[in-house]
Amino acid sequence: MDRRNFNLALLAAGASAGFGARAVTSETDAFFSAFEAQRAGHPWTLGYVGLQADAEPMPLTLRGRMPRELRGAFYRNGPARHSLAGQRYHHWFDGDGMVQKYTLSDRGIVHQGRFVRTDKFLADSAAGRPVRVAFGTNPPGAEAPTSADSINVANTSMVHHGGELMALWEGGSATRIDPQTLATGGLKTWSPEYAGMAFSAHPRIEPDGTLWNFGVTGAQGLLSIYRVRASGELADAVTLKVPGIGMVHDFAVTQRHLVFLVPPLVFDRDRAAAGETFLASHVWKPQLGLRVMVLPKDRLDAPQWFDLPLGFVFHLGNACEDGGVIRLDYIRSVSAWNATNGLVELMKGRYALEKSSVALVEIDLKSGQARQSVLGHQAEFPRIDRRVTARPYAHVYTAARTGSGDRPGYDSVMRLDVTTGKVDRFQYGPDVMVEEHVFVPSRTGSGREGDGWLVGTALDLQRRQMLFSVFDARRLGDGPVAQGVMPRVMPLGLHAIFVAA
Repeated sequence: MDRRNFNLALLAAGASAGFGARAVTSETDAFFSAFEAQRAGHPWTLGYVGLQADAEPMPLTLRGRMPRELRGAFYRNGPARHSLAGQRYHHWFDGDGMVQKYTLSDRGIVHQGRFVRTDKFLADSAAGRPVRVAFGTNPPGAEAPTSADSINVANTSMVHHGGELMALWEGGSATRIDPQTLATGGLKTWSPEYAGMAFSAHPRIEPDGTLWNFGVTGAQGLLSIYRVRASGELADAVTLKVPGIGMVHDFAVTQRHLVFLVPPLVFDRDRAAAGETFLASHVWKPQLGLRVMVLPKDRLDAPQWFDLPLGFVFHLGNACEDGGVIRLDYIRSVSAWNATNGLVELMKGRYALEKSSVALVEIDLKSGQARQSVLGHQAEFPRIDRRVTARPYAHVYTAARTGSGDRPGYDSVMRLDVTTGKVDRFQYGPDVMVEEHVFVPSRTGSGREGDGWLVGTALDLQRRQMLFSVFDARRLGDGPVAQGVMPRVMPLGLHAIFVAA
């Protein structure tokens, strides 16, 4: 599919169909007022207030001893500007992206954060109010989108590949970021034919450096697939027609296949034409079930389909295959309610989220059958030792929830052995909100899976400070070997990476 046809598809699904047409000022003001009214009685809202300016460099106070080999930068991305001029976004995913950097050096840990200067961010800032539509918000008097990148918020994830650091979104281009200053560069164009097309927030990088990614144009039922060489050059890209592709956020790779879990949250053109937001233009169709599409890497036009029990998925951990059986793990919710309703309520300062659990799947390519087991661990943000991407593996690291309470989010980090069910866990405490932690392999260790460090951030609500923790990934239960403390609050984000010095 060429760029011209892609843009025509976007316009047909968006601007000409009415995105931005339905926007009521009182509704937008009601979100801002509702959130402000909840703040005093609900400390967890601290993580969703957002910022209006960049975060200048600030050193952290270090407890414990930082491993000498752990030098580099931890980058986190996430929605950070949740409101502007009294207009609050209606969904957590709408906020403008901010890239945060924790620099680890012999001098300690230093934090800084900078908004990604996307076209949307600059347009809204110049107007002094939101003027571009977002995933779940049509601001009053919003401009119709002219392309996917006119509403790109670059707020979901990061990737470092081919010598470039990029901020990723869901529906448009990757955005180049200066790894030192966090200044925004230009949009990444993989090829002229694919300029501006969807490039998802969850690329998979195999041990040889090959990057695989995808993009969904749900309004047209299109799935684009990218294969990028270790050097950063596009090897090839194809676009497939996949009716009912739905809202797909992540995927997995094995040595021979790409695996997509396709939940039944499907784009409805009539809703878009009536002026609904992009999110509200999706319909939950449980009769479709949760489908699995397996694509051979050497025959991307020959999908094999499987069925799983009904559910919704944002994130997968890893996948591998042996003897014609693909094994994978993912985080399962019973429905898309969190995406369509729970994260809307969150922006009003209300907690109403469904539980998400770890699920293990086996896909038998010969028999055409898929089996699933759902474990009792409440978790999200699965990460692995990247050295075993697409290879046989045992360990998945997640944010987890072990306590109860009337607030969203997670209070623990967990290592799950998906082959034995064994769990190692550290609980931060009931007043700490845990963000995604990532695995960093040891440079001097054995080279075996799991030999390394788990690093990540958390918000201490009681003390109103951020924690940067380093764990021995083999002994999470022992607690952090080192922890940096920063006396300022940052908005809770989404995904992170570590880039070694």
